[in-house]
Amino acid sequence: MERTIGFKERRYIEELRILTKSTAIDCLMDERFDRIIYVIRPGDMGLAIGKKGENIRRMQKVLGKKIEMVEYSESPDEFIANMFRPALLSTVKKDDAGRVSIVLQKRSDLGLAIGKGGANVEKARLLFRRFFGSELGEILSSGDGT
Repeated sequence: MERTIGFKERRYIEELRILTKSTAIDCLMDERFDRIIYVIRPGDMGLAIGKKGENIRRMQKVLGKKIEMVEYSESPDEFIANMFRPALLSTVKKDDAGRVSIVLQKRSDLGLAIGKGGANVEKARLLFRRFFGSELGEILSSGDGT
């Protein structure tokens, strides 16, 4: 899928590289939730976060926005799992219309997966559309009651 990165996004990616020595593949600005979402190169997530999250806190101070990071993966299933972390996914289903539905392992992770005001779902929707050109469907629990 072809993605374009604007001047502002490039500037934020470079700022991340300077402050954390990690590499971002992409950067999205989510005005609705006043945040910047970085897609981090596989293997660079620990470097990007820093010890006890110090790099994220420093980036938030410098940029004046909330910072979120997702580790990239070529596999759509793995990328979705990274978007919803720390909630654990059971399966990822694709319907006839091409929409992708997520099934969580535990019902108790449903709130964590959705996020405050739907922030995590919105992040996943934006990233999945941008990287794989598909729409995100429903988020379900496996119904085990835990």
